Amino acid sequence: MVYESKHPLVKHKLTLLRSASTKPKKFRELVRELALLLCYEATADLQTTPIEVETPMGNAAGQELSEKIGLVPVLRAGLGMVNGIWEMMPGAEVWHIGFYRDERTLKPVSYYNKLPTSPTVQVCLVLDPMLATGGSAKATIDILKNWGAARIKYVGLLAAPEGIAALRQAHPDVPIHVAQIDSRLNEIGFIVPGLGDAGDRLFGTA
Repeated sequence: MVYESKHPLVKHKLTLLRSASTKPKKFRELVRELALLLCYEATADLQTTPIEVETPMGNAAGQELSEKIGLVPVLRAGLGMVNGIWEMMPGAEVWHIGFYRDERTLKPVSYYNKLPTSPTVQVCLVLDPMLATGGSAKATIDILKNWGAARIKYVGLLAAPEGIAALRQAHPDVPIHVAQIDSRLNEIGFIVPGLGDAGDRLFGTA
């Protein structure tokens, strides 16, 4: 399934994020805020177990998460999404997987993988701002499935139809949560209208 956020705050902040006049500091803040909002939507089906807690006025029935969450930012742009989600789920584990895109073939090339030997979480959130060709997302999810991850969700900011199609074909069981679906990819594999290179804008290296 593909979930495009309809939340007014998401649309407002995404518009600010797109602007070429948005400086790196503000860009980082917006990515953090958007990641938090999108994660709120993406985690609506997490499993809980009943628990009773003592309040100042007596006992109350409540719920606690019964699944451990892993955040898997795709280096380097995915790093910008971690802190916002960590604020909401401070107990989440963070594991890094790194790819760079071969600008000639547009294919992902792996250069870093710091996963433990066996899964330590039940749900993995793949964090990658731009679902363009879908190559990095597909390769990351390949790694996570081979690792033994039970449930995987993709969380991103923008997606192109080409990237969505590629990811759904490769991994139809992985839900895709994005702020917006844009119109297309251009001839060099960038999302149009997009927001440029998310990594460069995050780290001020444009």
